[in-house]
Amino acid sequence: MDRTERFYRIEMLIRSRGVVSFDALMAELEVSRATLHRDLQYLRDRMDAPIVHDRDADGYRLQAAPGDRAQASHQLPGVWFSEPEIHALLTMHQLVRGLDEGGVLARHLQPLLDKLHGMLGATEAQAAELMQRVRIAGTARRPVPPQGFERVGDALLARRRLLLRYLTRRRMERSEREVSPQRLVHYRHTWYLDAWCHRSEGLRRFALDAVEHATVLETPAREVPVAEVEAALDRGYGIFAGREVQWAELQFDAEAAAWVAQEEWHPEQEGRWLEEGGYLLRLPFVDATELAMDVLRHGEHVRVIGPPELRRAVRHHLAAALAAYED
Repeated sequence: MDRTERFYRIEMLIRSRGVVSFDALMAELEVSRATLHRDLQYLRDRMDAPIVHDRDADGYRLQAAPGDRAQASHQLPGVWFSEPEIHALLTMHQLVRGLDEGGVLARHLQPLLDKLHGMLGATEAQAAELMQRVRIAGTARRPVPPQGFERVGDALLARRRLLLRYLTRRRMERSEREVSPQRLVHYRHTWYLDAWCHRSEGLRRFALDAVEHATVLETPAREVPVAEVEAALDRGYGIFAGREVQWAELQFDAEAAAWVAQEEWHPEQEGRWLEEGGYLLRLPFVDATELAMDVLRHGEHVRVIGPPELRRAVRHHLAAALAAYED
């Protein structure tokens, strides 16, 4: 544990326990008496930490400022985390690692993770035990090759164009696209790139797991306002973008309504309870493909009221699924 980590650890221990003895601080930090004396002196003299020795309690505590009932107004310079915040960050690290199949993001965050463990005073065994207490479950994950992800990320931050070799799965066609990256999107266990496509002269969304090769070019990227990107690519349902927006009306029975009424399918959705206990959900979409799949997972507990395009898509899938089970 380096000196900076010890400083945070000292203040965290005193803040969380109220009063900590000198011997307890030495044991927690695994330092000599001289080192701890120097650390305490530095915190008080150079960082203005209101740490005082309480003779009655035989320990160190934080001295409250006048009128400060919380006794916790002081913060060390730089980034400060409380112990609950560190636990939350460790949980978020597990989430990133769960989303980041290739380990790219997790690898870059590892130095921060090491610092957080140091602030908590966790040994390697304790850190491993702590990380095992959080499990991020996911299905149907489509991993992105680490090298490709890093190149796309570099181009996005450096504001450079990318040359992509891209596989369009619907038609199983490969093409080369020169694009100006605008933002990265994580959706349903995989990553997408929103970019200006210079071949089609418009905003497009590319699945990164379908990018077979990416080259960062020296050409500056075309800048597109974020509001324009959002208006073009975020209007519909799920990951599908473009085309004219339509509104779906889905009627759920009472059994499904208890869950659906608490879910956000789209930021602009509208919903209301029905007299018989069901729930009517209205939401925008531009392509029936993904919305139809999510409707189908509710089986007999949902009925599509409209529009006709979505009704036909759901009817077609139901008929095809039934036909697959006919002997």
